[in-house]
Amino acid sequence: MMDEKKDYKSGFVALIGRPNVGKSTLLNFLVGQKVAIMSPQPQTTRNKISGIYTDDQEQIVFIDTPGIHKPKNKLDDFMDKSSYSALDEVDVVLFMVEPEPAGKGDQYIAELLKKIKKPVFLVINKIDKVHPDKLLSIIDSYKNLGDFAEIVPISASQGNNVSELIKTIAKYLPEGPQFYDADQLTDRPEYFIVAELIREQVLKLTHEEVPHATAVVVDRMQDHEGGKLQIEATIYVERPGQKGIIIGKKGQMLKQIGIAARQEIEALLGEKVNLRLWVKVQKNWRSDPAFLKSIGYNAKELR
Repeated sequence: MMDEKKDYKSGFVALIGRPNVGKSTLLNFLVGQKVAIMSPQPQTTRNKISGIYTDDQEQIVFIDTPGIHKPKNKLDDFMDKSSYSALDEVDVVLFMVEPEPAGKGDQYIAELLKKIKKPVFLVINKIDKVHPDKLLSIIDSYKNLGDFAEIVPISASQGNNVSELIKTIAKYLPEGPQFYDADQLTDRPEYFIVAELIREQVLKLTHEEVPHATAVVVDRMQDHEGGKLQIEATIYVERPGQKGIIIGKKGQMLKQIGIAARQEIEALLGEKVNLRLWVKVQKNWRSDPAFLKSIGYNAKELR
């Protein structure tokens, strides 16, 4: 823990919302580097990921939670429980929504947030996609759902009004020490981020063909040979047909995934990487608690 500074503020903030509202985009903008994967497909984020924002006045640890939705299997159930548990650990909750009138999914989350004893901000993202005249009616539709401490419209992708969001959050934080070094951007280990970067490329390059049936585990990330860090990882799928899609004709898809992921990993780590990928079938892995535990999901949260 760092030395305490006079009048310095620090605290924890949870990002909550339906899938694909831009929570990971905001997290990455705030820390200035990719720590959470992004995909046009919903339900991309699976674990709570902490991004750390530090300046001269405050340090804010943001927890990016999986998008809340109705669970379909053990993995979905874990993702929802992971989102709820984050709310017990924070000083402020950001309820992120898209710039459109509140729908049933938003109403469901708003009802859950009424039980939270922490300040809840309504953060309307993607304001660059909507005419300003429509914002007031959108805000009114959400005011009917709950009593929000603050309402802040932003564009996470453009950075619009994000500095104002930081200032507003700081008003609600307690005085306290810097928990992390100023140059630390996330509390996740490097191998976790590397696995997520590989999974991002699987989602991006296979599109709808293998939506959420993939998990990535880094088996080895050590040793330098020929000036390159050696990384070996396994991509798990649920069916042989999905394995065929990821490998592709004459291995071309897997090669593309490997090249794109390697470039992202090298940018993250700042060094040359030799990346080797394997694809294995693990039948119905998303509903298998033992397998989920073996790849890093908390067994208690799967019950």
